[in-house]
Amino acid sequence: MSKRIQAKHKLDRRMGQNIWGRPKSPVNRREYGPGQHGQRRKGKMSDFGTQLRAKQKLKGYYGNITEKQFRRYYAEAIRLRGDSGENLVGLLERRLDAVVYRAKFVATPFAARQFVNHGHVKVNGVRVNIPSYQVKAGDLIEVKESSRQLEIVIVATQLSERDVPDYIEADHAKMTARVTRIPTLSEVPYPVQMEPNLVIEFYSR
Repeated sequence: MSKRIQAKHKLDRRMGQNIWGRPKSPVNRREYGPGQHGQRRKGKMSDFGTQLRAKQKLKGYYGNITEKQFRRYYAEAIRLRGDSGENLVGLLERRLDAVVYRAKFVATPFAARQFVNHGHVKVNGVRVNIPSYQVKAGDLIEVKESSRQLEIVIVATQLSERDVPDYIEADHAKMTARVTRIPTLSEVPYPVQMEPNLVIEFYSR
């Protein structure tokens, strides 16, 4: 199990963007980077810097993915047929913790990872506690019956700051969700622009 050690909102500050679209992000108040020299860090970025930034942003968005694991997603994305950038996004969105987050069973990607780790989720009737588990189109994801009255679940389903995307069918009465299809980049509701093509270029160097 990997754990995000650094402050979650520091990535927002470094990127100068509200990565997760959360109301409490410090970027809503201060758009410059963190640290003593944050306000002076400006200027034209190199191609390498632009690609690195795109990689850190996409990797950071999904909460706790390690560099080693993220590189494996890249390797799988280029192995699959079709656009490698689209393939990368599809693989990330098929993560079980990502589906749990998209279905609004919890409020954040970090909470989704912990929720799955603690055994609150079933896939096709079987308990799965691996956040990186790859969900297939048509799989039924459900919150375990004994976990449906947890406060974090009740609060998350009532959040108005984001909606369940079209490629996921969610029933909050039954606490079930189903991925109807693998989404394209344009269908994924990222709060900021993601550039998976630059991520592919970064690893292809």
